[in-house]
Amino acid sequence: MALPTTIKAHSPSPAGIDFRSDTFTSPCEAMFAAMLEASLGDSVYNEDESTNQLQNMLAEWCGQEAGLFCVTGTLSNQIAIRTHLHQPPHSVLCDYRSHIYAHEAGGLATLSQAMVIPVRPANKVYMTLDDVKENIIPYSGDIHEAPTRVISLENTLDGALMPIKSIHEISEFAHANGYLVHLDGARLWEASAATGITLKEYGRFFDSMSLCLSKGLGAPIGTILVGSAEFIRKANWFKKQNGGGIRQSGPLAAAATVAIMQNWPKLKAVHAKTKDLAQYCVSLGYKLTMPADTNMIWLDLKGAGITNEDLIDECIKNSIKSFGYRIVLHHQTTDYAIDMMKLSLKNVMDRAIAEGRGAIETKEKSSYYNTSKDTK
Repeated sequence: MALPTTIKAHSPSPAGIDFRSDTFTSPCEAMFAAMLEASLGDSVYNEDESTNQLQNMLAEWCGQEAGLFCVTGTLSNQIAIRTHLHQPPHSVLCDYRSHIYAHEAGGLATLSQAMVIPVRPANKVYMTLDDVKENIIPYSGDIHEAPTRVISLENTLDGALMPIKSIHEISEFAHANGYLVHLDGARLWEASAATGITLKEYGRFFDSMSLCLSKGLGAPIGTILVGSAEFIRKANWFKKQNGGGIRQSGPLAAAATVAIMQNWPKLKAVHAKTKDLAQYCVSLGYKLTMPADTNMIWLDLKGAGITNEDLIDECIKNSIKSFGYRIVLHHQTTDYAIDMMKLSLKNVMDRAIAEGRGAIETKEKSSYYNTSKDTK
């Protein structure tokens, strides 16, 4: 059965039935209205008022000196790392699941000529200072090594919160030893909503931060990179070099401003619905493989005797979209869609149990139902 994929400005969002990602959120009428009223200056020459206002606002909110509007988080992450690095050999340390390592087409190797040190956190959820110390390559003069120059963190990562205590410890260690720290904060909005920690509180630990405007917030396009004035000046150079120097970005910035003001306050309600759905999954016998801290639920389908295709196909039968093992909620997810997801989860589990391949209850099944401890 074909499910809707197109949207007109005044139509209900097809994202309401889509659990694949919060990237499927759609712009709303207020965003389209703001786009019509936006300035039309040339942002390459820093002459667009709407873009400059958004950049300055988020830089101030994050406690940084300047901001830079980019079309994607991949662009903002890549030019941030490139700006921090100088002459290779050098390396970047990050979580092995991080977007800059796993989902940006090898950009660090191509654009920054950087070796990546992918870290597997000992606690399997977030990196700690111990993880960093065990994996970092200090500058020792050893010509066999590529010394670490940048530590890149991500919050949230797979929907899980990174405790600010760990962020503080890593940042303090990094700056005391000459390393720079970047934050992929594509979903930092989610972290701030969940913990009550402001962007500025997070921002004091980082040399640069990237904040996505088009995932959970629902803007059509955009990410803001923030940092020092000199950092942003140089990053803008690399943005232009990599084809990111769009001209009339005002309408996009105006839509993003509406997204922040209108949709950021809705994220706590999304988290409550996510936790309710996570609890329902556990009650059926599913094991969660990550904490359901914010808007994502990660399921061990294999352990439940269920294939990814089983759940995807069942979701399609019930007129919703899913990637199976990962369930993502957002501010446009409808209550009806959540009910259909619950029905789909129950149906596939019931079949698995009836066929003798369903999961058997273990103590671990509910181990990730509660949120990560010490997230503040």
